[in-house]
Amino acid sequence: MEFDAVLLLSFGGPEGPDQVRPFLENVTRGRNVPPERLDDVARHYLHFGGVSPINGINRALIAELEAVQDLPVYFGNRNWDPYVEDTVKAMRDRGVRRAAVFTTSAWSGYSGCTQYAEDIARARRAAGPDAPELVKLRPYFDHPLFVEMFAGSVTAAAESVPAGARLVFTAHSVPVAADQRLGPRLYSRQVAYATRLVAGAAGYADYDLVWQSRSGPPQVPWLEPSVEDHLTALAAAGTEAVIVCPIGFVADHIEVVWDLDEEVRSQAEAAGLAFARAATPNADRRFARLAADLIDELRTGREPARVAGPDPVPGCLAGVDGAACRPPHCVREDPGD
Repeated sequence: MEFDAVLLLSFGGPEGPDQVRPFLENVTRGRNVPPERLDDVARHYLHFGGVSPINGINRALIAELEAVQDLPVYFGNRNWDPYVEDTVKAMRDRGVRRAAVFTTSAWSGYSGCTQYAEDIARARRAAGPDAPELVKLRPYFDHPLFVEMFAGSVTAAAESVPAGARLVFTAHSVPVAADQRLGPRLYSRQVAYATRLVAGAAGYADYDLVWQSRSGPPQVPWLEPSVEDHLTALAAAGTEAVIVCPIGFVADHIEVVWDLDEEVRSQAEAAGLAFARAATPNADRRFARLAADLIDELRTGREPARVAGPDPVPGCLAGVDGAACRPPHCVREDPGD
């Protein structure tokens, strides 16, 4: 399969104080989120001048990706400028016929995979009958470079805390019902699988997996335990130091630089825990090489590069409108095409 462009598809984020509230309204539209909750989250962004790190990181990643492969790279977001609909129209106007789509989520599941497939379908409909074909690349939570980057960041973080620090992996919590939406615990099993790979590569036989940044009503069950509750328990048990690795995030979202670097760090230090946060891939050249390798898998038809784990790989079980994803590449047609 040949391509004439790459589309980096991401979540989006505000780039100024006046954009924060409209951005949050985009993210939560149709979810009946109380205005006071949006006000709380807006304060997190305003702490950083109203600028999310994510767009700048993605632009730097695009530069790296253009340096390691020979295709032009376009940038589109779900929730903020540059919107994916506008980007796909620009790709159409520049004669792009087929593009590989690399998303800034390593996972299957609804929000990490299927929702991006929906973004692709929506953007193609907006671009009309001459829209380029958009081929979403597979989830990459078990790719050797994904494991290598996070294992290296854990090792580097360990240098700043006392020996014997407890390794704690975190990922974004989701409602328990959402974790069941495309198959039995698809997302949480993939996260658990990746933590085993990274912990093993970093030399840890014992570690914890917890969840962070839940935002739903208290009566709705979400994945637990929370990182906050877990650190409280560790401190009570006499743990002296922790390394927190945000394995669920490939870049420094607000959930990383605020929820972990500000709130969780403050909690840990107040409890007497030495705290180190492992880095995310961000615009690491190896992350660009990972994306290029996924493209090459489709170009050549070769087997996917994977790190073997102790269990079968938790695969992508369903796509948009219940249509099956087609492993190993998680490629599917747009609904209605």
